[in-house]
Amino acid sequence: MTATMGTLHLLTVASAVLTGAVLGQTTSFLSTGNPILADGTIYSADPAPLVVNDTVYIIAGRDEAGPTENSFVINEWEVLSARDPSPAGGSEWTLHGAVARPHDIFAWAAPGTAYAAQVVQGADGRFYLYAPFTQRASAAADRFAIGVAVADSPLGPFADAHPSGPIISQTVPEPGNTIQNIDPTVLVDEDGRAYIYFGTFGQLLAYELDGGDMVTIKNADSGATRVDSLTGFFEAPWLLKRGGTYYLLYAANNAGADSPCTPTSYHACIAYGTAEAALGPWTFRGVVLDIVSSTTSHAGVFAVGETSYLAYHTRDAEGGGHFRRSVAFDELEWDDSAEPPAIRKVVQTRRDPGPREPSRNVAPRATAEAAGDTPIQYWIKAVNDERVEANPLPPDYWCSYAAEQSPRTSTLTYAWNTTVQLNGTSMAFFADQKAGSNIGVPPPASWYVEYLDAEGEWAAVTLVGSEDYPMEATDSPVEVGFETVSTTGLRAILTASGGDGQFAGVGVKEWFAFAPTAS
Repeated sequence: MTATMGTLHLLTVASAVLTGAVLGQTTSFLSTGNPILADGTIYSADPAPLVVNDTVYIIAGRDEAGPTENSFVINEWEVLSARDPSPAGGSEWTLHGAVARPHDIFAWAAPGTAYAAQVVQGADGRFYLYAPFTQRASAAADRFAIGVAVADSPLGPFADAHPSGPIISQTVPEPGNTIQNIDPTVLVDEDGRAYIYFGTFGQLLAYELDGGDMVTIKNADSGATRVDSLTGFFEAPWLLKRGGTYYLLYAANNAGADSPCTPTSYHACIAYGTAEAALGPWTFRGVVLDIVSSTTSHAGVFAVGETSYLAYHTRDAEGGGHFRRSVAFDELEWDDSAEPPAIRKVVQTRRDPGPREPSRNVAPRATAEAAGDTPIQYWIKAVNDERVEANPLPPDYWCSYAAEQSPRTSTLTYAWNTTVQLNGTSMAFFADQKAGSNIGVPPPASWYVEYLDAEGEWAAVTLVGSEDYPMEATDSPVEVGFETVSTTGLRAILTASGGDGQFAGVGVKEWFAFAPTAS
């Protein structure tokens, strides 16, 4: 933290009266570190923090997808609050359940789709909820819209502040737009003027709001401000002001092997830009947060005293997943020697997972590599991450699939920085086609492993108790035993099914490398 932190305007609110009933139950708990609530009882995503009277309130959507469900099931917003938050744990938090549901507040809302929302305090002292969800009835190609609700407390109860309908959709304000209207972020400036940014899938728009009523779009006839200068913008904007500089954080998805942001097309980092005016123009400045364990990333900034924090979500709670996320936060530091002041990259922390169970699998200690280029949606680091997902997304496994360009053979390699002893291996294959297919991703036609011998040459292992390698696609693969070898490297050569110039892909969820004894 630099000596001069400055002011995070309207992220820290000087005073407020916390009154009004809470729709859901409240539960207090002692956090053990990131994520804040880690026991898997409740999942929460898309955090939007606000500080009132030294208490931080983080509004988040409640993730309710099942363990193998790959879709967003978010029916309500909840709030996590604490007076003395610490990423290291030891802080008492309160979970305020079901603070708001779209169809309970907005007569024109369909149930569910409670996507990323934000609560800000208006110049009148009241609290405004900017909420994206689907309209019950609309002729628009995409029915997502942004509504506004108001309350006397950040915990509600909220009432529709614009009962005639959404303030932003594909049809309002005229002439409308063609984007998906989600992920609103709002800033009320020191002079009382208010601004809203929103958008996803690489489309970012902005308007000035009437700072008096917080719902009227100003200068709508001139159209929205379109932002196209922020490298890799995908979704999840977060607008703040510090000193005289405006900052816009966002989820970025400029993927690639050498990308400073994301290794696969499914991941997102948090990047940011700066501007001298609330509506830009914006200049890209860098990456704030590397990829998290979930494919999506969504962040917000808050300050308690002189310390700034970045709230975000991960899949690191018990039973968590890409659609069962949990809110975390870590300290955010400013570099005031830069002009404009820069945001240093946030270091992610995680609660102590406790003692590790002894295991014969030493693959997690290795560095995994794939010969040739891995298609952008897949991830080589998935093969030894100790996760075998029943219904994985592409970055949860490595795969050679490249449509008609899928190769006949692929090679995966493990390298250890110290000598290990090995006497077995197995592979959990991903498959979406039957064995023998020359399209999609069936089980491989064959595979085998070799080890790096004392002369630095690749040598065959001698199988024990088996004459072949199993090709079945299962999450509980049979171990292939071989005579014990001492080595720093193991490689697997996989042959895809197919022929006559047309080969399928090969997918590997997890590749196990077994030592003779557990450690």
